[in-house]
Amino acid sequence: MADADHAFEAAKQHFIDGLAALEAGRLNDAEAQFTASLALLPGRVSTLINLAAVRMKLAKPAEALAAAEQVLAIEPHNTEAMFHQGTALAELGRHDEALASLTKLIALDASRAEPWMHRGFALHTLGRPHDALVSYDRALAIDPGLAQAWSHRGGILREAMRLEEAADAFEQAIAHGADAELHGYYLASVRALTPAGQSVTGPTAIPTIAPAHYVQSLFDDYAAEFDHHLIDLLHYRAHIVLTEPLAELATDRASGKFASALDLGCGTGLCAPLVKPLADRLVGIDLSAGMLDQAHALGLYDELAQADATGYLQTTTERFDLILAADVFIYIGDLAPIFEAASRVMPRGGVFCFSAEQAGSESHDFELLPSLRYAHAERYLRELAAAHGFEVTALSAQTIREDQREAITGLFVYLRRR
Repeated sequence: MADADHAFEAAKQHFIDGLAALEAGRLNDAEAQFTASLALLPGRVSTLINLAAVRMKLAKPAEALAAAEQVLAIEPHNTEAMFHQGTALAELGRHDEALASLTKLIALDASRAEPWMHRGFALHTLGRPHDALVSYDRALAIDPGLAQAWSHRGGILREAMRLEEAADAFEQAIAHGADAELHGYYLASVRALTPAGQSVTGPTAIPTIAPAHYVQSLFDDYAAEFDHHLIDLLHYRAHIVLTEPLAELATDRASGKFASALDLGCGTGLCAPLVKPLADRLVGIDLSAGMLDQAHALGLYDELAQADATGYLQTTTERFDLILAADVFIYIGDLAPIFEAASRVMPRGGVFCFSAEQAGSESHDFELLPSLRYAHAERYLRELAAAHGFEVTALSAQTIREDQREAITGLFVYLRRR
């Protein structure tokens, strides 16, 4: 009896210490304390629920799910465990199961905002945006300060081209503490600007470049499915169109090759099989570590680096007689810094080629579209080339890819260093 009492007291102390560590943000310590408590007192519901919560914060959804499901085996209607089960399943990409779990939770208790919000995310991921909006609206009716729900709601409205409503949602997200840089970018994409730079509701400055963490996160999450989605679903062909004329433009006319090529924003390496036969040395850079892992597996690059395109060009000691950027400038509005930096590392006669989405008007240098992509005016690209020591060898308008089954026109530009 004394041993049992001692074990209970020790488990209780581990639990208390775990709560203190959780409150202080020492998540690894909290996980260790809750685990130690359960070793002494297995199956204790309150400890398992806190362990599941900590593991979700530690980005361990599989382990969080195991803890939540232990609770549900003991208490099948425990709504806290259902919440952790639903969010863990969503993190694991099991969105149908996440939706079922969160819907069951809401049937038992519809008074909390976060389950409605996470249910909206599951519905949106499963291709049910209208139902997702309803779920987000229920979440915001309960807690209007839920910035993440405003953000997700704005994203659905942006995709549906309900731009004024989307703008309002992104403004609400910012007002309630969402990432101001990221949501400012979202907001600018849905605000129709006049030539004076004024939106209907006030001035909106167009960011000159997409936030780096947005691009990095987008492509880290996208890396494993990138090639299939881009080529099979969006019928992307910019890498083929861009590289097709390169042999004729090579700096060594006899061999049809370049001494050293730089693949800016190389992604998974779609350009590599097409460029490597034309280059003695091929370097690739990208912001996304996930994309670089895919590119590395090809075994075609002599060097790969995780870097920002402009920053790399401004600091590298290498010289490149070919720089190419396929579908990279859709995330960069102001291209002047990258033109200047490219000019710095290129010898006379070097080739700088890229694709860019074509702006609908020549009156602005660039536009930020509701697709969250930049489009550039042909006039602007020609002016930049002239200003930074390049001559235009070729420039043509061709389809880059499809978006919602509509062809997206791009400019394919080939410049030579004077």
